[in-house]
Parts: sequence; structure tokens; C-alpha cells
Amino acid sequence: MQYIAPLAKLIENFRALPGIGSKTAVRLAYHILDMDADKAKGLAQAIIEAKEKIGYCNTCFNLSDTNPCHICAAEARDHSTICVVEQPQDVDAVERMRDYRGVYHVLHGSLSPLEGVGPEDIRIKELLTRLYDADVSEVIMATNPNVEGEATAMYIAKLLKPLGIKVTRIAHGLPVGGDLEYADEVTLAKAMENRREI
Repeated sequence: MQYIAPLAKLIENFRALPGIGSKTAVRLAYHILDMDADKAKGLAQAIIEAKEKIGYCNTCFNLSDTNPCHICAAEARDHSTICVVEQPQDVDAVERMRDYRGVYHVLHGSLSPLEGVGPEDIRIKELLTRLYDADVSEVIMATNPNVEGEATAMYIAKLLKPLGIKVTRIAHGLPVGGDLEYADEVTLAKAMENRREI
């Protein structure tokens, strides 16, 4: 369908976002056009402010509007424990749990030789530098439970072994409330492997 130029441009910009298909892009564009002008300007301003004011923490590389971020700056956090995650949104997921009191390191990706992503393409070097400069007793590998995440966790663990730092991996297995009959073989194998005494 042919759209007038400003509408077509708006639709194209929405389609460029991850997870937004053609139909959703059209719906969002029409929704913006139906919005009150002040609300539309407010949305545009929020996007501009987010791009201008949010950057990366120089310590953990999480998104932040301060440097260091509020987690790295908090004296109440356990700075001897670092949870390594792939993306900033993973920090949000762990924080929602409300039990973890350590700090983080965001890699901004995972190793994927097939896609040309090597150790120099993610923040592994920065993690090593940080470990040399700080008194860290444990690094928790909380990368995703897929081939790339496992490879990244194993690669970093191998690098850290000579440093004498304890490296742990988050457990994988069945979700709470899940049924055994619907679990795949890999998930069941991980659940068996990560079993503990009760």
C-alpha cells in the first residue's frame, strides 16, 4: 500500500526496531498520529533524552545516566562478587529477583564464531582488567543457556582459572511450575546435572 511520505517514513522507522513487523509498524504509526500533539512530542523528547543522557558505566558497562552507575557506586553492594551477563536487560532480570547483592559486568554479546564474534568483540578484556584491579572472590557466569552463552562462560572460566578466582555458573533446568513431560532432553539433562541434596 502507498502511504504519504511522512507516514511511510514513520512506518519504516518502526519496522527497523527488533520484533516489530509490518502490521505492528503500521498500527504504531497510526497510533502516534491519533495521539494528542503534546503526548507525541513528549514521546519524541523521551527518545531524544534517552539517547543523549544514557551511556555505559565505565566499570560494569551497564546502561546508566551516571558514571559509575548506581549499582557500582553503592557501598552496600558486595563488590567481591561479579555477575557476568550478556546484555543490560539481563541486569534488570537479576535485579528483579531482589536476592543478589553483588555487582555486574555486561559483556554486550556472546562468543559466536559462526557470526564472526570473537573475544575482542565483547567486553572480556575489560572484565580481566577489572579483576586485576579489584579484590574479587567470585565471578558468576549468568550468560544465556544456549551454545553461544555456554561457550562464552567456558572461555571466561578458562581465562580466570589461573587467577585463583572462584568461577560459578548459574544452574539450568526445569522452570518452577513446569511439567516434566513437556521438557526437552537438554533441559532435563541440565536439571539432572544441577541437582542438589535436600
